Amino acid sequence: MKNLFLIRHAKSSWEAPLRDIDRPLDHKGIIDAHLVASNCMQFIPSTYLMWCSLAKRTQETAIIFAQNILYPIESIVFKEELYTFDINQLEKVIKSCSNDFENVILFGHNDAITNFVDKFGDVFIGHVPTAGFVWLQFETDSWGEINKGKTKKTIFPKNLK
Repeated sequence: MKNLFLIRHAKSSWEAPLRDIDRPLDHKGIIDAHLVASNCMQFIPSTYLMWCSLAKRTQETAIIFAQNILYPIESIVFKEELYTFDINQLEKVIKSCSNDFENVILFGHNDAITNFVDKFGDVFIGHVPTAGFVWLQFETDSWGEINKGKTKKTIFPKNLK
């Protein structure tokens, strides 16, 4: 069985004229990331791999989650290919994961995340909001063979306020 925890980066700032990849979280994003992280801890297994896009806002979101779930920040794997908004690229990266890992926590971007959870989960979500958390479970022993799975849990900031 494989478990995939997809987390869309929290709300980013548009105040400074930066390249997209360099935009940081804004104040609301920081608060929402802490809120969702503290409410997802009970669903996170004891062992997992944490992957993250190279975008600053995604890295900051991953660090907030890591601090809340007591995961060593230096163990986060930052992957250039996760800086994508395309479902096909996201799927390719996920399916490349080593089968030694049963559980993967992945921090990424929309539209890739929403399209992925709608394609591979059994619940249509339509829009994963910033700082949104979606747990998908697959009845397979191979990441390369994941297909339709079960949407086990969603946690969105607006449902926690």
